[in-house]
Amino acid sequence: MFGVVRQSWALLLGMLFLMTGNGLQGTVLGIRGGIEGFDANTMAWVMSAYFLGFLGGSRLAPWMIQRVGHVRVFAALGSMISAAFILYAAVPDPWAWAVMRLIVGFCFSGVYVVAESWLNDNSSNETRGQALSAYMITQLVGILVAQAMINFADPAGFTLFVIMSVLVSVSFAPILLSVSPAPPFAMTKGMTLKALFVTSPLGFVGMFFLGLVFAAMFGMSAVYGTEKGLSVIDITIFVSAFYVGGLVLQYPVGWFSDRFDRRRLVLMLTVAGGVLTLLVMPLSQYFLIVVAGAFVIGGIANPLYSLLIAHTADYLQPEDMAAASSGLIFINGLGAILGPFAVGAAMNAFGADAYFAVVGILFVIIAGYALWRTTRRPAIPVEDTGTYTAVLPTASPVAVEVATEIAIEAAEESDAEENREKSDT
Repeated sequence: MFGVVRQSWALLLGMLFLMTGNGLQGTVLGIRGGIEGFDANTMAWVMSAYFLGFLGGSRLAPWMIQRVGHVRVFAALGSMISAAFILYAAVPDPWAWAVMRLIVGFCFSGVYVVAESWLNDNSSNETRGQALSAYMITQLVGILVAQAMINFADPAGFTLFVIMSVLVSVSFAPILLSVSPAPPFAMTKGMTLKALFVTSPLGFVGMFFLGLVFAAMFGMSAVYGTEKGLSVIDITIFVSAFYVGGLVLQYPVGWFSDRFDRRRLVLMLTVAGGVLTLLVMPLSQYFLIVVAGAFVIGGIANPLYSLLIAHTADYLQPEDMAAASSGLIFINGLGAILGPFAVGAAMNAFGADAYFAVVGILFVIIAGYALWRTTRRPAIPVEDTGTYTAVLPTASPVAVEVATEIAIEAAEESDAEENREKSDT
């Protein structure tokens, strides 16, 4: 791991600055929206725009890179992000914010594609898994640092928005001055949504509803804190708990994923998530219970993303995995676009604590479908399943493709070792 960090430190440092800026954006807007008097439904439009832009960017960024190259795309999109961050404070209007969130989501999607392409190109077959882990840790650390920084300035002022813009602008320097020549870029052949559903109904349906959960986590958590009347420091602790949960539980879920029927693991995780999340509602007057609820949601939702990708890959040939992963990201993005509206409408109708009700119900829906799928076809033997590789929902198709390639290589190595053992006996 240290060798990977030493080799790619400039790229990882730049991504740390970028993720800190992005982490500031989501939480600060949720808090500032309450200061400006925007209700939960209004903020739902604002937050949803980011996921719409991100989905569009994941489709168009590869085409842009092919036309003008990695460096120009990265510099252009990064500049637009920096400008949008400043304009948030200058134009505190929900429609203006929605437009800027759309732009920022589009640009971040393209930035991730470029950064992950460079990271993959800088890594060898032996270090790609470590590079992906370092990248994931860098993203999480950046978001957590952002939550701490919010407490050092007033969200009602300009300072935090200026810091966001500066962080994004500064991130260009280590990346653009040190990266290797732009790697070749090839667009992945797509898979139709119908073919993806037929291949793995649970992966398809689970990813859609998980997208709604992610929108609640990443888009509406600060809005919940504001509606609940939490202080700024309490909101930042609450938001941080989602990411800490994802970081802490990623490895244990991955360990179980490689040893048990993945459909049953999806079922157990979502049942636990649904029950524990719904139990937060009657106890929401206790802040530690609310934080624990966020920890549970993040700890289940983040690994579940990788688990559903691994489950889908179990039913695919190696050459189809990248295309299927791209389709899963698209389905997840559609769910994320709708998520803020579901949460916002529920909070407006039933109060802030309906936030946990919506997330709990979404987990229960996934659990119910997973239970039904276990009756439709026999499980794949554990020894025939691919390797679980952790990847964050904020990743672009490039990182997901790298994760699937790592899983393929691990499976091939395992098969080769088994063949050697058989030949020896």
